[in-house]
Amino acid sequence: MKRIENVKEHRLQSKRSATRELAQFPYSFAEKRQPKKDYLIIPRVSSENRRYIPIGYVDKDIIASDAAIIIPESELYHFAILSSNVHMAWMRTVGGRLKSDYRYSASIVYNNFPWINLSDKQIDLLNESAKEILKARTNATGMSLSDMYNQLIMPKELRKAHQNNDRLVMQIYNMNIRNTKESDAVSVLFELYNKLSKNNI
Repeated sequence: MKRIENVKEHRLQSKRSATRELAQFPYSFAEKRQPKKDYLIIPRVSSENRRYIPIGYVDKDIIASDAAIIIPESELYHFAILSSNVHMAWMRTVGGRLKSDYRYSASIVYNNFPWINLSDKQIDLLNESAKEILKARTNATGMSLSDMYNQLIMPKELRKAHQNNDRLVMQIYNMNIRNTKESDAVSVLFELYNKLSKNNI
């Protein structure tokens, strides 16, 4: 009750009229943005030693803190693309840093990523690939998500699922699986970005 009373007092002292009105409901969040379905979550900061940022699904009843970015209404194929080395290459190039760790941004990394139109077959393949990654995580009993994405102890099944997903996403983005380096992948993505930007003007 003391905390609720403190919220009420804090809101009453605000210069913003809308916040002062919310003092009538000190037990409730001021802005209700909670998704009605399970949602995708991306940590804002992740270790530079990880090949993949540990992205995952969270129960709709869990409220994310500001240390994470949430993506409501996301499908499995979104998860597959976001978890790929193609998206990670983009993130490492355009994203910020907190000291030397990756800092993921909704406005810079996610919103500017060049999504392409997918065929129904491609969506089906990506959905299956996403399921394989999630299944491999489930099978890694006793490991936290942080441990699973430690390059030194990453479970073989999870590593293989990610590698298969990487190849699939590279194929979809018309990248040569054998010869494309990360810098080449970023170059392809920037070309796509430029085309998409010109079409939106």
